[in-house]
Amino acid sequence: MNESSYQQIAQEAAKEMMDTQEVVILDVREQHEYDSGHIPGAILLPVGTITEDTAATVIGELDTVALVYCRSGNRSKTASQALADLGYTNVYEFGGINDWPYEIKE
Repeated sequence: MNESSYQQIAQEAAKEMMDTQEVVILDVREQHEYDSGHIPGAILLPVGTITEDTAATVIGELDTVALVYCRSGNRSKTASQALADLGYTNVYEFGGINDWPYEIKE
């Protein structure tokens, strides 16, 4: 059985990927949370709005590297699984912005 899934990675690994390759950073929180501070370059895609169409608009190709985070790490897991279920093959979940030790953009 080939069950689609995503990978969980450490925040350090996510940061290294952001710095060294082409990635799409997805913030799956709500608009007001995003507005109060997000990882530079992150695109807002609230977990409740993920569909084949919204994902295709934001991410593009199914093999695009997508790095997913939320506030504490719960919604990012739900969102990552939703993306994997839609056929995305390079989804990496790295937890919540609460634990992000790097730059945050206001």
